Amino acid sequence: MISAPRLSLSDGSTIPQLGIGTYKVPADVTAGLVAGALAAGCRHVDTAALYGNETEVGEGLRASGLDRDEVFVTTKVWNDDQGFDQTLHAFDASAAKLGLDRVDLYLIHWPIPSADRYVETWKALVRLQQEGRATSIGVSNFAIPHLARLRDETGVLPSINQVELHPRFPQNELVDWDAANGIVTESWAPLARGGLLDEPVLAQIAEKYGKTPAQVVIRWHLDRTLVVFPKSVSLDRIRENGDVFDFTLDADDHARIATLETGERTGRDPSLD
Repeated sequence: MISAPRLSLSDGSTIPQLGIGTYKVPADVTAGLVAGALAAGCRHVDTAALYGNETEVGEGLRASGLDRDEVFVTTKVWNDDQGFDQTLHAFDASAAKLGLDRVDLYLIHWPIPSADRYVETWKALVRLQQEGRATSIGVSNFAIPHLARLRDETGVLPSINQVELHPRFPQNELVDWDAANGIVTESWAPLARGGLLDEPVLAQIAEKYGKTPAQVVIRWHLDRTLVVFPKSVSLDRIRENGDVFDFTLDADDHARIATLETGERTGRDPSLD
């Protein structure tokens, strides 16, 4: 059974450090996958309005038979719905699809600085948290200048910043800034969309521990006190991804993995939008 520890957030709540992502998980398999992952012990599910599967995530939650408070659910407002009033309406739509009156974490999906609406959007998230409809609020794909602007103009910093992060793109400066400001960093594309798994360095470390390269990379995220949610449409792979709590990487392992850094993203640079 997957048994992930929980990290404390700045608002007093906690988040399971390992979860499942549902980006590009087809809607027709999402409910079964979510229910199966929850049956395997996973307690953290990440979705978004963009993904088009919030309804099916909700079906999987109900099919699991678990109490609502046992599962941590994240969703996100999409770029087209940014702005104060638009975000409140978008939250209502997402909550209705999920079949929930409260989400554990609501995120701004991208800053889109060219549109210059993310501060007003953030004010809507603050309202949702004040009303108890979003237990925690955060952002996704925000760089340090975007985060600093939220702090300077609203006085409220996110509890979570979800960004692309993997050994090729470890985001060291951002992770340090987040930690110094009480923000937990979450990793999307934690395996670089599978592009890391043939790296000889990871294969050698995996052999040392009797693990797979993917498990080594997931452990790398956990050792850095990051939240990580690898995506898979295979329940066997989800169970395998969760079998990472019986070992930790040593300093030499981390030093070797650090040599994989190239600065290469698999997605776009949010500062250029």
